[in-house]
Amino acid sequence: MILMEKYWVRGIRGAVTVAENTPEAIITATRQLLEKIARENLLEPERIISIIFSVTPDLNAAFPAEGARALGWAKVPLFCTTEIAVPGSLPRCVRVLVHAYLTCAQEDVKHVYLGDAVTLRPDLF
Repeated sequence: MILMEKYWVRGIRGAVTVAENTPEAIITATRQLLEKIARENLLEPERIISIIFSVTPDLNAAFPAEGARALGWAKVPLFCTTEIAVPGSLPRCVRVLVHAYLTCAQEDVKHVYLGDAVTLRPDLF
């Protein structure tokens, strides 16, 4: 008899600030964010349903989805968009919403915020 784990669709949030508006900086920061999200949530690429990225308007040198492609996540549907330009909001920030099948309860999902992005969700830290 084969026992199957029970999976639920979960959303994993994250964000990272980028040092400068260059392709290298955007792709590297996004890759680091996704690697940490995957590690913290024991996430395998085949369990990822889709990923939505948003960037602040001051980041336009590269698509953050290139960071996911650099990880080999070629079959994961990726979508990039621009964040609303709210006055006083955190600059040079990539935000992510990962939809995935996870075995954990909603309250056990590990959301990841790196760099100055930790200020976006102080309730998580």
